[in-house]
Amino acid sequence: MRLPLLIAVALLTSACSNVETKDTTAEVNANPACLGSGSQPGAAEAPWCKRELKAEIVTGGDKGEKIDFNKKDDD
Repeated sequence: MRLPLLIAVALLTSACSNVETKDTTAEVNANPACLGSGSQPGAAEAPWCKRELKAEIVTGGDKGEKIDFNKKDDD
């Protein structure tokens, strides 16, 4: 009984959202300026030579309200 309910909830919620991914590894490997970067200890890596893997969940068209987690409670 639980399994069909969980599958139905997963399908309904996934219909309104998608996941956007960004992987810069191939771009960095193809860039000749990035060869050997980061091989010296303490040397800063160029921003265009950083390998990043990001995934962002995008829900329906409504952006919603942003939540400020830095706000302190007035207890």
